[in-house]
Amino acid sequence: MKNNIIGIISFFLFLLILFESCSNQQPKTDTRTVFRLNESNGLSSLDPAFAKDLANLNVCNQLYNGLVQLDSNLHIKAAIAKKWTISPDGKTYTFTLRSDVFFHDSKAFPNGSGRKVLAKDFVFSFLRIVNEQSVSPGAWVFNMVKKNANNYAFFSPNDSTLIIELKKPFAPFLSLLSMQYCSVVPSEAVKFFGDNFRRNPVGTGPFYLKYWEEDVKLVLLKNPNYFEKSKNKNLPFLDAINYTFLVDKQSEFLEFIQGNLDYLSGVEAGFKDEILDANGNINKKYKTKINLEKSPYLNTEYIGILYDTSINSVADSPLKYLKFRQAINYAIDKKKMLHYLRNNVGVPGNRGFLPSAYSFENIKYGYPYNKQKAQQLINELKQKLNISEFSPVSLVATSKSLDLVKFVQHQLAEIGVPMEIELMQWATMKEVVANSKALFFRASWIADYPDPENYLSLFYSKNFAPKGPNYTRFSNSKFDSLYNYSIFASDKVVKQRLYRAMDSLIMQEAVIIPLYYDEVMRFTQKSIKYLPTSPMNLLNLKMVQKEN
Repeated sequence: MKNNIIGIISFFLFLLILFESCSNQQPKTDTRTVFRLNESNGLSSLDPAFAKDLANLNVCNQLYNGLVQLDSNLHIKAAIAKKWTISPDGKTYTFTLRSDVFFHDSKAFPNGSGRKVLAKDFVFSFLRIVNEQSVSPGAWVFNMVKKNANNYAFFSPNDSTLIIELKKPFAPFLSLLSMQYCSVVPSEAVKFFGDNFRRNPVGTGPFYLKYWEEDVKLVLLKNPNYFEKSKNKNLPFLDAINYTFLVDKQSEFLEFIQGNLDYLSGVEAGFKDEILDANGNINKKYKTKINLEKSPYLNTEYIGILYDTSINSVADSPLKYLKFRQAINYAIDKKKMLHYLRNNVGVPGNRGFLPSAYSFENIKYGYPYNKQKAQQLINELKQKLNISEFSPVSLVATSKSLDLVKFVQHQLAEIGVPMEIELMQWATMKEVVANSKALFFRASWIADYPDPENYLSLFYSKNFAPKGPNYTRFSNSKFDSLYNYSIFASDKVVKQRLYRAMDSLIMQEAVIIPLYYDEVMRFTQKSIKYLPTSPMNLLNLKMVQKEN
């Protein structure tokens, strides 16, 4: 019995010592910062040569660098090129590279460690884009580069100097070089991985690929050898980026609301009233939990009008008359449309085709809502043509924009213009518009690169669809002359005047109906700091910090 009592006492003493030991031991704290986001559209490739949609662009922006980059105001900044010069004739660009930029570690290299980037790596990367066998959708970026036979004018006279020669001056060329297509990649990795380079990216960016299970999970880790700094501190600040690939938008939204995602870009129409008030601000119940950052977006949402009267269907349509096109521009209350259909997200399209992100001030052209003026123009045209009513115009659109086109339909009916809606699948509609089989079509233009020339090229007569982006088949000799002059101009003030003059001509002819200039909406948890805005809606995570 005595032994049993001693045993019991010993056992309780053991538990007491164990409890004291555990209570004095501090729990380990995980201080690693992981940025969590979802990509509902999935990823097709991590190769920058195929970075053609926003999902791929955003990941490639974390993995790679080019010669130059853009800041939040769309200004060109140095990246791997620390400086550059442009010859007086505007044809020769000479870049001097940094000497402290290294590729990510990879088994593609002999010792597994990433080597220094050299000028010849850019020559390799650019030739890879224009190589017909690569089938890169970015080959057009180098259309202005001089070419003799099959040799493009990319030169590396030494390890730190890159020279590019153009056929003729093209002022937006530096903007083109900021695109992800122009990222540098090592020849060793491309050759080592072959077609599988898309899954085994090797770049110079602030993060490198750790893990990717397609359509399930992707993990990027901090690059400890990254060359950029902020206030003498090494970038990036985050330790990792974690992507999920939920396809269902409702699931994505709920994951964000529950705090399981740090970031959400935009919001679906079905959820906008949950998170936004009528003025496009965060609803009260989420103000203490969620941040909303809104900024201008290089995206114009519009209705296009086929302008070429040599096409029989145009010649038979009331859309061929200027007064008719002007009237339907005046007839649409775009401010009201944004208020009721988009919770005031966006800027009413009362100016030209160029989006509000370019901030051209004192613009006096365009079509603000004026029902009286619209009705007057319609009545004048009816009287001139001696008709009592117009035949219906048919607007081609996808179901995604049905609410907007129904609003337009109602507005035009108020001035006596009948409009029919023809819904199509996106792929079908794209083909119909490109082949000039749609007289009246719902469209949008998101900038490929941040220069107004990218927008105005849609109205240059040599760019007629399907070979070019001029889907309206607009042709105007004065516009063409201004456009040709603008691509040579290097003075910013002169270029801005030329761009405004061209934008004004488009609206004088009323060849489009701008609906709204879009805005970027980014929702983040309160723990996320210093996420920069981007009129290109490009995600840049190297400066982001996350509070644990």
